[in-house]
Formats: sequence, structure tokens, C-alpha cells
Amino acid sequence: MKLIILDRDGVINFDSDSFIKSADEWRPIPGSLEAIARLNQAGYRVVVCTNQSGIARGLFNMNALNAIHQKMHLAAQEVGAEIDAIFFCPHAASDNCDCRKPKAGMLLEIARRYDISLKGVPNVGDSLRDLQAGFICGCIPHLVLTGKGSKTQADDGLPPDTLIYPDLAAAVDALLDAADARAAAVSA
Repeated sequence: MKLIILDRDGVINFDSDSFIKSADEWRPIPGSLEAIARLNQAGYRVVVCTNQSGIARGLFNMNALNAIHQKMHLAAQEVGAEIDAIFFCPHAASDNCDCRKPKAGMLLEIARRYDISLKGVPNVGDSLRDLQAGFICGCIPHLVLTGKGSKTQADDGLPPDTLIYPDLAAAVDALLDAADARAAAVSA
């Protein structure tokens, strides 16, 4: 099975320093949903893995989060994309849970749910904690410069061999081009 793990805010949709608190505030980054559709067409299962501490902070509740995710699913389906699952951490950093990125709890749950190793699985994020959580599990880190990505790139400490792209669409293009090149080399 081909799997890819995407962060949500700043990767799929525009981010906000004051959090995405309602479905009305959720807006896709141009090209991101179409990139997910291309991944689906190439046989990838797309999983979203996202910290949502706004719940613990009382900024929004589970009904609002469900409405946001429903809007994301519907918008994806409108362009032929399918998001297989969404894993989220509702905790604040002070809760010291195992699921909040940069800890690997959510990613380990993804591995358990799909009964696979995450070694070599692409993990796309815009923040260092996204990449760190994936790197711990053996994922290949892909930084996008949307959302907090430009600031993340400027800071030191990216995991080794982090691949950097302007946005999700460019990351998907590169990922699929590399897969096509490998397939061509095998058949030659």
C-alpha cells in the first residue's frame, strides 16, 4: 500500500495564527486538493495528521472540528480527491500527551491502523514538529513553504534530508515524477 501523511493547516488549507475555528474559516490553498486527487490517481491513500489544540484552549469544540473536516472532505470530493482518514490531537502542549506532534503518537496510531511500517512514507508538513514526528517513525520529511513553512525553513534543525517545496502541489509533482522515473528505470 502506498500511503502519504499530510498536515492540515498550512499544507492543505490556509493557516491562521488565531486558529481555524469554523468551517467558514477553512479555505484550501490553491492546488492542494487537486494534488490530493493526483495522489489518489497514483494509488496513494492520503491521511491527514493534525494538532488541533484549539479544542483544549476552548476556541472551538468537536462539532466545529467535525464541520471543518466535513467541508474539507466535500471540497476534496468536488475535485475527485479522497482523504482516507484524519487523525488529530485535541490536546494543548501543556497536557504533555503522546499524540501531539512533535511526539509520534498519532503517526504510530496510523501505522497500527494500516498495519504498515512508516519507513519511507512521505510526511508533508509546514512546521518543524510535523517533520520531527514523522522522522521519528522513519518517514521521509517534506517541508512545504506555505503556512509556517518559510519560517520553518529559516530556522535551524530540519531533519536530515528534508525535501523542500513551494507548496503541496509541487511536492506531489516531485513525488510522482520520482515514482515515474523509478518505474521507467525498472522497465528499461
